[in-house]
Amino acid sequence: MNTTTLQPLTFTKNYQTAKIRLTSPILRIGGAVSQLNPYEYIQAGGKVYLPNQEALARVLLERGKLQQYIQKIEDKEDIKYLLDSIDENWQNLTDSYDNQVFPAIGISRKWVNGKISDLRPMIRNGFGEPYIPGSSIKGAMRSAIAFFLLKHGEKYNTPKEISQIEAQLRQNLANDRGKKEFKRRQKFADDRLFMSDLFEDFSLGYKDKKYQPRIGPYTDFLRALDISDSTPLLAQTVPNKKTGKRKTYNIPVVTEVIVSSHFHDYNAKYKASLYTEMIFNVRCEFTITLDLEMLSWFNHNQGMKLPFNSIEELVNICQEFTQIQWDGEYDYWNNINDNKDKGKNLDFESIRDFYEEEECPYQLRLGWGTGMGGTTINWLINDDLREQIRDTCGLKAPNFQAPKSRRTILNRDSHIRYVPGWTKLNIIN
Repeated sequence: MNTTTLQPLTFTKNYQTAKIRLTSPILRIGGAVSQLNPYEYIQAGGKVYLPNQEALARVLLERGKLQQYIQKIEDKEDIKYLLDSIDENWQNLTDSYDNQVFPAIGISRKWVNGKISDLRPMIRNGFGEPYIPGSSIKGAMRSAIAFFLLKHGEKYNTPKEISQIEAQLRQNLANDRGKKEFKRRQKFADDRLFMSDLFEDFSLGYKDKKYQPRIGPYTDFLRALDISDSTPLLAQTVPNKKTGKRKTYNIPVVTEVIVSSHFHDYNAKYKASLYTEMIFNVRCEFTITLDLEMLSWFNHNQGMKLPFNSIEELVNICQEFTQIQWDGEYDYWNNINDNKDKGKNLDFESIRDFYEEEECPYQLRLGWGTGMGGTTINWLINDDLREQIRDTCGLKAPNFQAPKSRRTILNRDSHIRYVPGWTKLNIIN
């Protein structure tokens, strides 16, 4: 397995800082708004437009169309024809304060053939710009750290073994109260089973004094790790210094995502289509800061060793986790047979080609569509237990592996071409 050497790193007496360039073929981070209704966006001419709602309401009021708009909302209808009646060039509308009704940061290319509904938008910052929250990056890293500690338990004196966690899971699933808990939480990696033991069961030592605060956020050793939000994911064209060719990054697109599973004979089975706003050909930057002095304060109450003492070691932990996911996805897709079902051409040859490389070229899987394998310790749990948890938490699928379904993305030619969330992390000057 490859390891990642991050050079150069910035050191001070007590801190280590790295500026990271994140790249990804395609990803989506969901926000507080899970989906938009037809009257909240417009699709026209190969594009999808997300309006500035205040500016839109002001223009509709000024043009005497506000009541019709309210009726469209009540009927859950799109508003394109209403805008056409106001101005055939409605894409360029501005309100009385010169605010654009359809700002450039809310316009995405439409890769979907036909009409879409219930659009899932990308998360945006306070300026309406798509971005990747530092909390999302840190959360993905936390999953990688938990996996790493449990996988290498003997080396790090991890307080919980996988066998103990599995036994507790089976016990919980055997009683009605435990089943209700699983259904409510959905994710089987319950904090009370092992996460607090790994991250929060610490005493603190500072200036020859020891403190024993209550277990919780104050005793979480990842307090020493700060990850900034990414730079905005705004489209930019960058020339290649070697070839002279120009390449465009951070292209907002609206895609059709195919949710598929398989039959008992492993023929692919179409389940549903989801319509999502994603960023294609992602390139952005963020900063990791590791407070080495704070990290030294943490002493685990059960003698567990800290899994990393540098940013380089942290990224290598993430790399190991992505390799496990990569291997699992390779096995899954090479067992699936292409199929046509309900008019959908389920040809996954491009997905198999994507996973053909033996060594995973990515360091982190991030955001929407990564599934249980990317957000839990799923790959350490026995197959039969994963299936039992899946049947309790979600839709039952007896005798099928868990997770059973996957999400793949159609390109502009309606061919299954991408899987979401695989990201590279590279140090930059």
